[in-house]
Amino acid sequence: MVDRVREVRPKVPDSEKLTLNLGFVDLGQIDLLVRDGFYANRADFIRTAVRNQLERQGDAVKQSVARKQLSLGLSHYTARDLEAALDAGAPLHIQVLGLASIAFDVTPELARQAIASVQVLGAFQASPDVKAALADRIA
Repeated sequence: MVDRVREVRPKVPDSEKLTLNLGFVDLGQIDLLVRDGFYANRADFIRTAVRNQLERQGDAVKQSVARKQLSLGLSHYTARDLEAALDAGAPLHIQVLGLASIAFDVTPELARQAIASVQVLGAFQASPDVKAALADRIA
């Protein structure tokens, strides 16, 4: 039975955990809204508040994304993508607002050869070895 066990790729989380400090009165007001059924829990309230604020600032975000030429959303880079960049003689400048991830089949050497810079506003996921290889290129 042990012969049939295969290693699977680790599950990548679809969100990032944040920690914040709130004043007691603000926290009490949130708890009151949760208790009265307006929100399922504190996290639900905070997610809703963040989304509402981002919606209010949507035009400013869009202008900044366009001005800084950021890719918006999820960007995933495989070994094949990096090899294609090397073959084309065009090292990658990864600029993402959202999530940028580098596949687990990418070696640190390939990442170093194919990626000129990494700027991610959000989350950057790669193996620890790849992150270490790119440390001087991550802004």
